[in-house]
Amino acid sequence: MQDDLIAAKTRGTLEKALAINLDPLIYGTIAEIGAGQEIANWFFRAGGAAGTVAKTMSAYDMTFSDEIYGRCDRYVSQQRLKAMLDHEFAILRQRLEEKRGENTTFFALADTVRARGFRDTDSSACQGWMGVRFQAQPRGAIQQIVLHVRLLDDTNAEQASALGILGVNLLSAAYYRRESLASMLRELMEGLDRRRVEIDMLHTEGTMFERAEFEDRVCALSLVEEGLADSALFCPDGSIQQASDVFYGKSVLLKRGSFDPVTRLHMDMLARGAMAFREDFGEETDACLEVMELTMNNLLTHEGKVNKEDFLARADVLQSLGKHVLISKYARFFRVSEFVTRYTRKPVGIVLGVPLFEELFQEKWYEEIPGGLLESFGRMLRHGLRLYVYPMTRSDDGQISTARTARVPAEQKKLLEYLLEIGQVREIAQGDPELMRISSYEVREMWLKGDPTWERWVPSEVLRHSRWKKFL
Repeated sequence: MQDDLIAAKTRGTLEKALAINLDPLIYGTIAEIGAGQEIANWFFRAGGAAGTVAKTMSAYDMTFSDEIYGRCDRYVSQQRLKAMLDHEFAILRQRLEEKRGENTTFFALADTVRARGFRDTDSSACQGWMGVRFQAQPRGAIQQIVLHVRLLDDTNAEQASALGILGVNLLSAAYYRRESLASMLRELMEGLDRRRVEIDMLHTEGTMFERAEFEDRVCALSLVEEGLADSALFCPDGSIQQASDVFYGKSVLLKRGSFDPVTRLHMDMLARGAMAFREDFGEETDACLEVMELTMNNLLTHEGKVNKEDFLARADVLQSLGKHVLISKYARFFRVSEFVTRYTRKPVGIVLGVPLFEELFQEKWYEEIPGGLLESFGRMLRHGLRLYVYPMTRSDDGQISTARTARVPAEQKKLLEYLLEIGQVREIAQGDPELMRISSYEVREMWLKGDPTWERWVPSEVLRHSRWKKFL
């Protein structure tokens, strides 16, 4: 019978809900706030819901919600979702453990979301939290999966429908597809696509998820790698957080790189960029977030795969240095600029070296963009974002190159002069003379070749990490 149930669940959401309804072990509660009761609706429509659903509820009114789940700071939040799961799972076991605990795996499935409202003009604020707390065996230990999702459809009805499908998929993944992270991610998006839903956080708890592949940072990286999310933000304490929460009301200074390894040059660029940033914006940069960004391209091996151990090593070092780490699919700078300025109206800056700055003026990178290079710069520098350009020593002639002397195509020189004049491109007046002459690529080559002099070019945190020790 179990084989029949698993086969049935691959045929569609309704069949998947029916398969769960027919599984005699699964029984629990569904609580939904914010987009109707679309998850529960699938189970009732499928038939046999009495075999699965002990209770459904939707406490929309804040007073009712507070009476049931307790007060919270924000109603669409992980805090509220946890309170829902705590309450629903506890009361389920309290009332039914003695009667049917020997033969039942209990679950509580909950969500709290902000779906598109009647007067909303876009879907950028449509997001929420969904989670399931469950047992893998009768009277077994508690397991849990929590998601943060963004709803991208244009209408409330479409968003509610997508949320309902995702909820069925989540319960199905918890019971039938937890053998691997890859299998779980495929299950979550079955019947959906990336144009409708973004899953930008996945957190697991419990004995079933103690394998390395379910570590929070690996889950976050996998979401970006598989295209379920565009980015993931790692905080210095190792936690995975929402950029909307972390960036809100704060100034942000970002440095892009591969950081393999992190070098003293990277740190000097960021430190001197931060000084210029403070000179420009003063008190507005208090509590500035310093963010080190890696694009997915920077994590790919020669075979086109992502080496997750290498990523974790880079993240470990950057986080030990007190930096936030952003993983993104934003190959172009205007994409990451739009991402950061979506969540804050405080000053935002990007620190980069002259070689990368020169690449921004190459038309070849913008051929598929209708407005080409000019549109790219316009979108990147919108909301007052500034570029802080660190000087570098040229390898061909030994001369120091700055933003003002950057080698850009002749037809772009007027654009460069204009950006310097209005202050949206800012020269970092002076770099470290020693560090300016060695690129991070050259440091990596020294390390790979076993040249011990590479150690002088990296922070001590790198030398303490096993990732870089193994070549010594």
